[in-house]
Parts: sequence; C-alpha cells; structure tokens
Amino acid sequence: MTRSTTAPMTVLTSMYAAEAQYMAAGGPGSASFELLAPYFATDVVLHQAAGLPYGGTWRGHAGMEQFFLAMASTWENFELLEQKFLATGETPVVHTLVRARARSTGHELTFPILQTITITDGRISEVHPFYWDTAAIAAACAP
Repeated sequence: MTRSTTAPMTVLTSMYAAEAQYMAAGGPGSASFELLAPYFATDVVLHQAAGLPYGGTWRGHAGMEQFFLAMASTWENFELLEQKFLATGETPVVHTLVRARARSTGHELTFPILQTITITDGRISEVHPFYWDTAAIAAACAP
C-alpha cells in the first residue's frame, strides 16, 4: 500500500470545510454523508465519553453517520466559536470552544473540547474528544 503524502493539517482543514458544507446543506438526515466520507478512513473509530447523550464508540462511515444524527437530535445549535490547532503531526491536537443549545431543554452552554485525531494514509482514522465537564453537558440535555 502506498502511503499518502497528504499532510494532517490539510486533511483536517479540508474536513472542517466539508463539514461546514454538510451542515449548510441541511446536515444529518438531509445532506449526504458523501461530503465527509473522503476525509474518514472506512474503519474510522470515534470515541465519545460514556456520560454524554451521544456517548459510546462509533465505527466506520455508518457509525459516523449515526453519530452525526445523534448529535443533531441532542443539539438544536452547535457552533464552533474558536478553534486552535495545538499539534500538527500525525496525531493533531485540536482545541475547540463550542456554544450549543440542547434540543430537549433549550439550555445553552459554552464548553471546550480537546481532540486528538489520528491521520493514517491521508484520512482520519481515530478521534478521541475530551470534554471539560461531561456532567454539565448531560444535565443541560436532560429534560
């Protein structure tokens, strides 16, 4: 297998641009995941903290589609306020400040997420998000 020469930061910035297009096209349930699929390995693994409404391990493109649907059913609004790339090697580290409004309660909160993202052969192969306070997020979403 030939190793990709696509730089991790190029993969990430391209994926975030595709994600913005995906959301502008209606997002989960309306837009096609094919906008995002090229940036994720077919066996991608996303680990979400168990205490979150969308907690668990999501695998493959089908898992990512289900994750985006779970996020859309949890959040009425999920806005990336600020994003900083703290490390840019094969496993970039991204700090994102988010403002979100829970669909079930209308509660709005602002919180940071720190993610390690593994890039393998030019595609995102694994994502580990770390939330500052999963209990506050779960409470905001609990009716």
